[in-house]
Amino acid sequence: MTKLKILNLSHSHFLEHTPDFSYLPNLEKLVLKDCPMLSEVSPSIGHLREIILIDLEDCVSLRSLPRSIYKLKSLKTLILSGCLMIEKLEEGFEDMKSLVYLDVPSSSSHELSSFPNHLPRLQSLSVECSSELQLSQNAAIILDTLHATNYKVLEPAATTSQVSNMTSTLIQCCGQVHVSGSKQSFQSLLIQMGMNCQVTNILKGKIVQIMNINGSDGYLLPGHSYPDWLNFSSEGSSVTFQVPQVEGRNLNTMMCVVYTSTPDNITSDGLKNVLVKNFTKATIQHYNREASVSLEDEKGQRVVSSIEPGNKVEVVVVFENDFIVKTTAVYLVYEEPIGKKKNKKDKSQTAENQFLWYYLKIFVVAIVFHFLQKLIDFIHSKVV
Repeated sequence: MTKLKILNLSHSHFLEHTPDFSYLPNLEKLVLKDCPMLSEVSPSIGHLREIILIDLEDCVSLRSLPRSIYKLKSLKTLILSGCLMIEKLEEGFEDMKSLVYLDVPSSSSHELSSFPNHLPRLQSLSVECSSELQLSQNAAIILDTLHATNYKVLEPAATTSQVSNMTSTLIQCCGQVHVSGSKQSFQSLLIQMGMNCQVTNILKGKIVQIMNINGSDGYLLPGHSYPDWLNFSSEGSSVTFQVPQVEGRNLNTMMCVVYTSTPDNITSDGLKNVLVKNFTKATIQHYNREASVSLEDEKGQRVVSSIEPGNKVEVVVVFENDFIVKTTAVYLVYEEPIGKKKNKKDKSQTAENQFLWYYLKIFVVAIVFHFLQKLIDFIHSKVV
């Protein structure tokens, strides 16, 4: 057991206490999802010097964590969503300097405002709230803590300048335009949350092509292309929408396009944070810039998978104070389920096989007919 690296006891519905971790010195991942009777985590968890992930999602009977857990220096991911009995994290959580991703149940205002200050490596924060009202309050606390003050709307301005080439990262600075006779420049940013697929690549190509032609004019972005993608846009740094039901399709990717204005001497893209607020589920997902550049991986999939048809969602982008956000647009990209694609492919292959078999039968019949005709001619010549 000393060499064990992953311990997964998920869905152990009668597990009340965790094992003694003293005998698992090399454990890296501890997964205890959906253990409804679990009420105590052994203090020996503090001996896990190599641990990088602890997942206690939906352990509804768990009231607190042992203080020794806050002494872990290697822990990067702590998931406590669904642990409704944990009202707050104990004193000492600020010692978890290595924490990168934190998923917590409803938290106090003090804790939310402390996370950015005490957890310097924290890139992603997910918060469950008890109501839509608490969600609004917690989101305001997070935004205030991040100094998100730029909610001005920029008036449209004409430009004749050309757009620079786009970079190929998940946060793509798709274009930067300098306005002649002005000290302001405009730029567009593309943020992708979720996995790449054929439809995603097509949409990205259309967005970049349009921005290369039209510069800073965000009103000419691609519109709806049902059932492949749907578009929602708004002036300013946030956009709110209700997720529609698309028959026979699964939500695969969420893409956010942002247009900003900034002084000419600013060279960065300015993005600081992205917040996804789900009013229906009363959850907040916060990602800083470092996390946003990797939202194509598991984190991005977590965002997309948490969004369901009928949910009311708001996406908020937070930029540096020198940036003024003009327009924000969100695209929901849908893809057919893999099984359905396979069935279509199988049906297409079957139809093709039937087509070939039909012409093969015609060919065989023609050869047989030709041979019989030759045989009849031969017999007739012998009789004569």
